[in-house]
Order: sequence, then C-alpha cells, then structure tokens
Amino acid sequence: MIEYIPSGDSAFLVKFGNEISEQINRKVRAYFIALNEKNIEGIIECVPSYTDLMVLYNPLVIGYKEVLRHLKSVSENRSDIEMPEARTVKIPVCYGGQFGDDMEAVKKHTGLSAKEIIEKHSRNSYLVYMLGFTPGFCYLGGMEKSIATPRKQVPSQKILAGSVGIAAEQTGIYPIESPGGWQIIGRTPIKLFDPNRKPEFLLQAGDYLKFYPISEEEYHKLNEND
Repeated sequence: MIEYIPSGDSAFLVKFGNEISEQINRKVRAYFIALNEKNIEGIIECVPSYTDLMVLYNPLVIGYKEVLRHLKSVSENRSDIEMPEARTVKIPVCYGGQFGDDMEAVKKHTGLSAKEIIEKHSRNSYLVYMLGFTPGFCYLGGMEKSIATPRKQVPSQKILAGSVGIAAEQTGIYPIESPGGWQIIGRTPIKLFDPNRKPEFLLQAGDYLKFYPISEEEYHKLNEND
C-alpha cells in the first residue's frame, strides 16, 4: 500500500514500504518514470531513494490537493509503464596495497584472506538503488554478508576519488575526494562523476554494477587514458 505523506508545505513523501528490496525499489523507479512522463506544471523535482520518492512542488503554482490528486492518479495507472532495460556497467578495481589501505582491517574482521575478499566482492552484480551523499555516489545492494565490516570508528579526513569501500553490509565507490568512514579495499581509475561529461553520472538508479580486479599496471594505464 502506497502512503502519501506531506513533508512541509512544498513536498510529499511517497512511501512504498520499509524493506530494502529490489521489488520495492522497482516500484519506486516505475512511479518516478510515470510521474516524470506526466510533466505536471509546478512539480519541481522528484528524488528516489531505497523505498520512497520525495516529490517537491511549488505551492504558488500548484496546490496541495491538486498535487495529491496527480500522485494518486499515477499510482493507479503505472502498471503499463515500460521500465528501461537495466544496464550492467563493469568497473575495474585495483585491490589492496596502496589502493586499499583498509584491506588488512577487513581481513582481520572477516577472518578471510585478501584473495577471498576480492573474489567475494567481485563475484556479484550490484543493483544501484539510488545516488546521493556526494555527486554520483551509488548506494548498492547485493554484497555478500561474509565480507561485511563495520565503518571506521574514526572517519578518514581524505578519501581519494575512485576509492572502493565497505561499510557494514554495503559497498560503494567514492566519486570525488571527500572525508569518509568506509573501509577502503581498492580503487578504480574510472570516473563516476565528471561535470564535463554528458551525462555527468556514469551510473543511474536501476543499473547494475559489476566489479572486476585489475593489476596496478592496468590501473595506471586506464588512468592515463581516462
């Protein structure tokens, strides 16, 4: 059952559930596509997340009741929405060493070798549930629990762009240099966010991401060609 929750005087939270799952996230994305296709005057932006969609509107252009009417109309008619075919984007990663400062911490916590961690981390395809935190940062689902490792107790002040990390049962890539508390196990030379590229973001919600290991030599070669 979909909930429509007012959020201040210029937004609605459209809630599809409380569980992080591919099924619920697919409903969020289908609704997001359907609402955008209606191109409703006064609706400024729609922001999807794991289980919800935040709909921002201009109350000077469109009223509360009219927005709610449009939102419920989309809910009733979205079954015929064609979802775009999911892409799988392959991301090369140089694991460990100077590229993965926290590999030792992950080894110690999991009791696994670096080889086992790399194999498990690069085995699955990860669904991109949403983007956020920093430009192009992907919230991914699908990591094996056996390599789950808690965040750092003291966050690092500087995480390099392209760093691949683990935080509890999540994994992700830092698209830009920033502070962060994830356990860094590797780095990719591929830019997830480039303001001079169209589109600026390499990945979008609904894509799948597949990591694959590369050598230090391959990393530098790809970095030079980027």
